[in-house]
Amino acid sequence: MNILRTFFILLSSLIACTLQAQELDARVTVNHSQVEGTNVSVFEQLEERLTDFINQRQWTDLQFKKNERINCNFSITVKKYDESANQFTCSANISATRPVYNSSYSTTSFATNDNNFNFTFQEFDQLEFRTDQIDTDLTALIAYYAYLIIGIDLDTMSPMGGTNYLQTALDICNSAQSLTVSAKGWKAFDDGKNRYGIVNDWLDGGMTDFRKAQYTYHRQGLDLMTENSERARANITAAFEDLKKARENKSLSLLPQLWTEYKADEIVNIYQGHATQKEKEFLIELLTNINASKSASWNKIRSAN
Repeated sequence: MNILRTFFILLSSLIACTLQAQELDARVTVNHSQVEGTNVSVFEQLEERLTDFINQRQWTDLQFKKNERINCNFSITVKKYDESANQFTCSANISATRPVYNSSYSTTSFATNDNNFNFTFQEFDQLEFRTDQIDTDLTALIAYYAYLIIGIDLDTMSPMGGTNYLQTALDICNSAQSLTVSAKGWKAFDDGKNRYGIVNDWLDGGMTDFRKAQYTYHRQGLDLMTENSERARANITAAFEDLKKARENKSLSLLPQLWTEYKADEIVNIYQGHATQKEKEFLIELLTNINASKSASWNKIRSAN
């Protein structure tokens, strides 16, 4: 009887794990080429520990199937390493993608470059995290981006769907402001593209139209492309109307600019050779106002091919 009971407990646990697969499927790379004369094992362990921490942790109570996990990348460049203090001074490129329905194409849902990705870590450290006790630089950084990525992904799947997890990311920001090593980047007004600035703006009431645009662009636009490209494009144009409203509501927010940075090539491909002249002129004017550095890309929308 005890053996049978044990079998059923193990089977139930296996089913539960299958139903509640982890949310993230992350690839972590640690580039330490700028640091010389250091035992590389600490960097190898950092990469391994972070990969396990991100991918094996259950970040939410949502049920993700294995094939629904969010693909993301954490590319960390070590600029300086103080071995005596176990202190890392780094930058990090963080990005996430989302599959487009009924196609082999994946679209970037979020991308940023964090130039203040600083933390302490030593070999054999075990990474742990609690949302109610933010006391470690490294796990705070990773948890912030984990919840941000999950929240943004859910916003593309349902209107304002990621609010709870974006709020958790903001809570981490507020709690992490007392951290000594990675304090820069957590505080308001440090930089409009810093960690606090990004998630605070995402949750700001003035950016509601920006978040509505995320859902319309992805779920009612890209996801319909293979079924009805004209209807999908019309919905994407409607998303840009919301983007325009968000820009007018909060002109100092850098979110629209950040978004157009990683969406530029995709936007051009959607409209180039397909849109009406009216649509093209509307888009080029709007996008140039948001991100003039990409003017060469926006002007490609005018061309026929």
